Amino acid sequence: MNQLTTTGIILSRTDFGEADKIITLLTPDHGKLRLMARGVRKSKSRLAGGVELFSVSDIVYIKGRGEIGTLISARLTTHYGRIVHDVTRTMLGYELIKQLNKVTEDEPEAEYFTLLEQTFQALDDATIPIELIRYWYGAQLLKQAGYSPNLYTDASGEKLTADVSYDFSFDDMTFTANDNGRYSADHIKYLRLAFSGNIPKLLSQVEGGAALLPELLQITQTLLVNHIQR
Repeated sequence: MNQLTTTGIILSRTDFGEADKIITLLTPDHGKLRLMARGVRKSKSRLAGGVELFSVSDIVYIKGRGEIGTLISARLTTHYGRIVHDVTRTMLGYELIKQLNKVTEDEPEAEYFTLLEQTFQALDDATIPIELIRYWYGAQLLKQAGYSPNLYTDASGEKLTADVSYDFSFDDMTFTANDNGRYSADHIKYLRLAFSGNIPKLLSQVEGGAALLPELLQITQTLLVNHIQR
């Protein structure tokens, strides 16, 4: 049978039998894979080191006749080992992996792989605040799923301007001008940064960003609940 090669990130691992595991991987070119890792729970297994969480591995596998293929080899290429030294970062990592596994189909776009890899990089960097990572990840997940809010024109089609305050409509995912609105131009700029290609490290360096984060995190988390986690 033909052996296939790819790069993978572990999404889940389930014990099977006495020494095996069924693993679910996210790849940039083969979507999500479910593979049987035979003997991986044995102490001398050569597969064990390549199927760690919070890691990127080179994978060789054989397609199965059904949904589950067979893992032939797994070589660790990058391990974000500092994540597990912080309980809070570890728990957030588990949460985001589980969330992405749940919302993606069997053939997700390569961008989801990049999103998860960049999330690991951020979690591995203790200088990047936890809530900033959650905020950025939520924005990127919404973007990939096609639920980006309108960050350039208001509900009446007028361009968003720096001298106007706004409220946000979760139903329409747009801003509405309001003299007593809670969102300023700075909020909108920071949202644009999160929904663009900027990585968390760059967001963490924006002056004043930390003060904006609580209100903006409320927007992204509510949109996730409304559109992704239903």
